[in-house]
Amino acid sequence: MAPALAPLLGALALIPSRPLAATDEPAPLLTPQPAAPTEPLPNRGTLVDPASAADPGSWSIGEWLGYGTMLLFAAALTIIAVTTLYWMLHAWRSTGHLKNTGFAAVPLPAKHSFTLLVPGRHEEEVMGQTLDRLAEQDHPDFEIIAIVGHDDPGTERVVREAAARHPDLIRVVVDDSVPKNKPKALNRALQIARGDVVGVFDAEDEVHPRLLTLVDSRFTESGADVVQGGVQLMNFQSSWWSLRNVLEYYFWFRSRLHFHANSRFIPLGGNTVFVKKTWLDWSEGWDDGCLAEDCELGVRLSSAGATVVVAYSPEVVTREETPGTLKSLYKQRTRWNQGFLQVLKKGEWRKLPTFRQRMFARYLLSMPFLQAATGLLIPVSVLLVLFAKVPAPIALLTFIPLAPTIVTLAVEASGLGEFGRLYGQKVRLRDYARLILGTFPYQIFLGLAAVRSVFREWKGDHSWEKTEHTGAHRSEEVTEATEAAPVSVDLPDRAPELVLQNGATR
Repeated sequence: MAPALAPLLGALALIPSRPLAATDEPAPLLTPQPAAPTEPLPNRGTLVDPASAADPGSWSIGEWLGYGTMLLFAAALTIIAVTTLYWMLHAWRSTGHLKNTGFAAVPLPAKHSFTLLVPGRHEEEVMGQTLDRLAEQDHPDFEIIAIVGHDDPGTERVVREAAARHPDLIRVVVDDSVPKNKPKALNRALQIARGDVVGVFDAEDEVHPRLLTLVDSRFTESGADVVQGGVQLMNFQSSWWSLRNVLEYYFWFRSRLHFHANSRFIPLGGNTVFVKKTWLDWSEGWDDGCLAEDCELGVRLSSAGATVVVAYSPEVVTREETPGTLKSLYKQRTRWNQGFLQVLKKGEWRKLPTFRQRMFARYLLSMPFLQAATGLLIPVSVLLVLFAKVPAPIALLTFIPLAPTIVTLAVEASGLGEFGRLYGQKVRLRDYARLILGTFPYQIFLGLAAVRSVFREWKGDHSWEKTEHTGAHRSEEVTEATEAAPVSVDLPDRAPELVLQNGATR
């Protein structure tokens, strides 16, 4: 043994020792525990207790109000979207049901006489063509009454020229009421109407020559008191908003009005509507203080138990154009919404026989209020999403309205394709792109129009805002044919009063 190791071995000999047991195992290695971080880790944020973040008891009053507003907004949008989607698809429940929404393929013999009322104000560009088209009806017994204002010589000249071309069919009534509106003009002409059934058309309408024959047959087949025909806007390629306006009309007359008629509560359309004169005499015509006189008449007739039938056959719909500008459409939508509010306040719907009908009527007529509320809540919700820390459950609930909205958008895209096939219009890829991209802006637009209608009603402003027409829906052949056959007519010298054809007064 080397001399250097002798002291070390001596020291080891002094340490006591014990024998190892058979079950002894090596002790585990100790893993050092990491120290708690003193600073936030990169890309991981700060440490937050999930329980305290989601605990409603920790919310402030402002957070309660903000989150509640978001949830109310989501609920309102969901209800509106779901009911609108259901109404849009009502006519397509089955192939047989869709077929029954149209006119008969073989009409019954004529049994009724018709008076067609056509009011016009500053409509010299389109009204002459409309009267010529109406005069081409193949029905054996009808008359046309054109109504113009005493202060509108341009339109009066056009309608008197049309009356000279069709002296056995067209009479002219001059409305001297002030201020003027559509229901006042209709009531003036109603006083001299001779037909069993009174129909209403707008000054720019393009009407199929077989329409009256089919409507007459519908009255006989169904025993109806009112027949609402189809109306379709045509110029869907004029602008991004005209495309959406066209689709609104398509689903409204193709499907929604059928649902309302089956529910026995229906706001009638403004034209291509036919009412038995006995009911108009009972109702004393149209409410000339209402901005939606068509809706108001439909509500009163529904409440009184009149039977309303809707018929939509694409080949014989009345064709119209969308308003020429977005501003004009804004005013038109404001007027309609405000008219609905007037009808709601008037309360005729309370006479409906069942609770379900009354609740349905209240909801339908309250739609402008709902649109106005959602229109105001949209910027509030956007601000909350951008600048507030929203709990995950609340944020997820606000996305619920997207589901019916996406389905509705798919239905609209399908409807646009069907519209193109039915009316021989080429639907391009960019039209579908405009449909999708215009969804949210158009909803904002409708909300703004609803807000304006509520504000006007609150102020008591019931002035009539007229929609201008240029004939964008007409074919060039129809326009050229009318312009090629002008008739010179001298206007009679008269005082402002009710004037009939050839200057006779009543």
